[in-house]
Amino acid sequence: MISLTEPAAERLVADHAFAPGLPGFVGLAVDLLLDQPGLPPPVAGSLRHRPRLRHGFLTSRSERVLVVSGPPSPGLESSAARMTEDLPLALRVISGHQLAVLQEATDVVDPSAAGTATFATASAGLRVGLEAGLDAAGPYGLARRWHLANAVAPVLAAAFANSPLRLGRPTGWRSVRQALRRDLTPAPADADPRATWTALVMDSPVLGGPARTFREWAQSGPGDRPTITDLTRHLATVRPPVAARRYLEIDVADRQPGAGWRVPLAVTAALLDDPYAAAEAECATRALTGTPRLWERAARDGLTDPALGAAARECFVAAYGALARQGVSRDLRDAVADFLERYVLRGRCPADDVLDRATARP
Repeated sequence: MISLTEPAAERLVADHAFAPGLPGFVGLAVDLLLDQPGLPPPVAGSLRHRPRLRHGFLTSRSERVLVVSGPPSPGLESSAARMTEDLPLALRVISGHQLAVLQEATDVVDPSAAGTATFATASAGLRVGLEAGLDAAGPYGLARRWHLANAVAPVLAAAFANSPLRLGRPTGWRSVRQALRRDLTPAPADADPRATWTALVMDSPVLGGPARTFREWAQSGPGDRPTITDLTRHLATVRPPVAARRYLEIDVADRQPGAGWRVPLAVTAALLDDPYAAAEAECATRALTGTPRLWERAARDGLTDPALGAAARECFVAAYGALARQGVSRDLRDAVADFLERYVLRGRCPADDVLDRATARP
């Protein structure tokens, strides 16, 4: 196996970060958090082969988290329709083995135990995949889309927070899942996306081995350097809010109850792929640039934070306008409008409903 020096690893990461393309295709992956750890052997064996659903496939990320991955689809509504058909099939497989899926994003995670491993293996969210954009200036430029995705990420994380409990008790956070990222440093607003992504990958800790970053590993002597296989495995463990997987992977929303996954899918796609909504979102988030501890505030306070709440109101209104301009189905637009009225305009998020129920218990 060919070993990688530090410059070689950096070059590989940068060269494979983005596959430039116009917005259009939309992907979605929905995590399912099981009510108990431990997959029955038949299920674990089956999931290793990525069983097909009607459109996408079902996999496991850990003993607690299964993933329904939809295919890249030609547009928002196609992506939503395919996931609508695939999710019941996945749930049927799960219930057939006497397992149940929780509606929240976490249940036993300790918010003080920040770490990538816990985030990936014991919490549930959803990831929206969008085209990277073009290697050019303008509304569909790759750099603009990368920076906008990072700018709206904490706003959307606050709006879709849905994991406030640990062992049934309030934790002081609206999203325990996002609290694991509370020390996150926002991506520089004017930096090159490929350079930013490469530095993030190289400086992230390697899981499952000695305590070192991938950069430190690549700086090792000739007999201990990583291989391309090691780099591929490492890339899968790097889980920032916005990742370069050749496309943009936006991982900011907690698992939503019921069919609530449609709202973060629609809002994220609208804000990034509609040029008018994107311009409005840029204006809405400009005041957040350089705000200290922004990710911590999003995870702890949700939309009760005045700055995040104000930005969310503007972003959601912009997203709804984009969906209306695009002629998106009334059902999907109504879902976004209901979320806007029930939560965003009131400075609330789904976690507040969970907290209301938890604190109302006798």
